[in-house]
Amino acid sequence: MTSIALTIAGSDSGGGAGIQADLKTFSALGCYGASVLTAVTAQNTQAVLAVAALAPDLVRMQLEAVCDDLPVRAVKIGMLGGPDIIRTVAEVLRNRDLPVVLDPVMVAKSGDRLLAADAIAALRAELLPLATVLTPNLPEAAELLQAAPATDLWQREQQGQALLGLGPQWVLMKGGHADGAICEDLLLGPARVVLTAPRHPTRNTHGTGCTLSAAIAAGLAQGLAVKPAVQRAHAYLQGAISAADRLRIGRGHGPVHHFHALWRPEA
Repeated sequence: MTSIALTIAGSDSGGGAGIQADLKTFSALGCYGASVLTAVTAQNTQAVLAVAALAPDLVRMQLEAVCDDLPVRAVKIGMLGGPDIIRTVAEVLRNRDLPVVLDPVMVAKSGDRLLAADAIAALRAELLPLATVLTPNLPEAAELLQAAPATDLWQREQQGQALLGLGPQWVLMKGGHADGAICEDLLLGPARVVLTAPRHPTRNTHGTGCTLSAAIAAGLAQGLAVKPAVQRAHAYLQGAISAADRLRIGRGHGPVHHFHALWRPEA
C-alpha cells in the first residue's frame, strides 16, 4: 500500500517552507503527500509581505475530504495562524487515530510573526495533547512555556520535560538557534536521544523546521517508530542543508535542497 502523509500548514509563495516544503519532503522520502491549506502568504526569501488565513470551515472541509477518502497514515501540522483554526483542526483529529507531528510555527526565518499571540494558549491546550512528536525550536519552546529561551543542553532538557508534561508523547528540542560549531537536537520521551551534526556555514536555511517535521511524519507514515523516524529525518535534513548553497535561490534566506539525493543544479 502507498504510504500517505498529510500536511496541514500555510502556503509559502517562495516555495521554501510551509506546504511546499512539506510536499517536497514527502516526495523525496518516497511518501505520497496530501495537503490541507490553512493560510496563503505572500513571501519570498527576504520577507513575509502578507498573510491571509482561510476560513475555519474551509479548513475543516479540506481535512475531512482528505481523511474520508485517502488512507492517511500520519499528519504533520505547521502554520495554523489563529485559535479558531487550531480548535477546528484539533476537533477533527481527535476523532482520527493518527500519529501527529506538531511543528509549532510562530515566526518565519525573516523574523515575521506567523502565529497570533492569542493563539499560543489554544495551541498549548488543544494540540499539544494530540501530538505524537512536538518539534519546537528554542524560541518556540520558550513561548509555549512562557519562559526565557534555553541557553544550554541542561536547560533544553528541562524545558523539553516541561513540554512533555503538557501532553505530547515525544518532544524534539531543536538546537538550530543555539551557538557552537556542533548543533545538538534533543529527543525526549520514552527514550532520550541526542542527535548531533556540524553547523553548516550557510544562510540558506529557510524551511528547515518544516522540512524536519515533514520528514518525521513521512517516516511514521511508512511504519517507522518515532526514534528511527526522527533519526532518519535528522540525517535527511543535514543532507538538504549541506546542499543548500548549490541552489542559489533568492537574495535572502534561501531554501534547503529537498531533492539533494536525486539531482544537482546546473552550474
